[in-house]
Amino acid sequence: MRNFFLLIRRYNFILIFLLLQGFSFFLLTRNNGYQRAAIIGTSNNITGQIFDAYSNVTDYLTLGIANATLAKENAMLRQQDSSALYSKLFEIVKVEDSASLQQYEYISARVINNSVKNVNNYLTLDKGSLHGVLPEMAVISSDGVVGIVKDVSEHYSTVISLLHRATKISSKIAKNNYFGSTIWDGKSPEFAKLYDIPSHAKLEIGDSILTSTYSGIFPRDILVGTVSEIGNNGQSFKDIQIKLSTDFRTISYVYVVRNLLKAERDSLETRTIEDIQE
Repeated sequence: MRNFFLLIRRYNFILIFLLLQGFSFFLLTRNNGYQRAAIIGTSNNITGQIFDAYSNVTDYLTLGIANATLAKENAMLRQQDSSALYSKLFEIVKVEDSASLQQYEYISARVINNSVKNVNNYLTLDKGSLHGVLPEMAVISSDGVVGIVKDVSEHYSTVISLLHRATKISSKIAKNNYFGSTIWDGKSPEFAKLYDIPSHAKLEIGDSILTSTYSGIFPRDILVGTVSEIGNNGQSFKDIQIKLSTDFRTISYVYVVRNLLKAERDSLETRTIEDIQE
């Protein structure tokens, strides 16, 4: 208590000044409406700024909890979204014709993985053995040839892209049926080479290159690309570059083609080859 009185005695002039100053402000605001409104407005503004700063600090401190809550809610919403569900529905397109025998069936599929920058590229589809997909089935798009099915699981399948050095597509020139093989040269994903076309075959820039039925995998007359450059390799065959009809950078949906008569054809050809070799 003694120290308290000593403190008052030491700073008595300052305390008296502050007391008188406060009393003068009280009289000023009590007897003058303008000053009272101005002081109250300033006081409210300062108070609001203090509360706003306090709110920002508390919001920042609880930001981690809020983010975790939002992330959990977003995960639940995404889980309910159709994109998170694996559809068991699929459609096999058949053509019913009483005058013809059905040879090909088409299974629609979505591309869920794709590469175009490697020497050997492949795709992954969201359809597998559960949907009737088997190895060595042809894969096409609305624009043309895509590749050949390599491996299959229950729900997925991988496809050796046309942009793969091991892929060889039996192809023909649309206007005269000269046939050869389309093989990617490992360079641009927009172009490939057409081999084994004889030098005397008539060919022009822009001619369409279609699939032939010699491989037994692709249906005939599926567009492969168009002739973009013609040269001569100095021998008996032309050096032909074709611009591929399929844009592998943007491909999203494809059709897996099932040849219903392939097993019969393969069995017959195998038996013939074995008889010839005996």
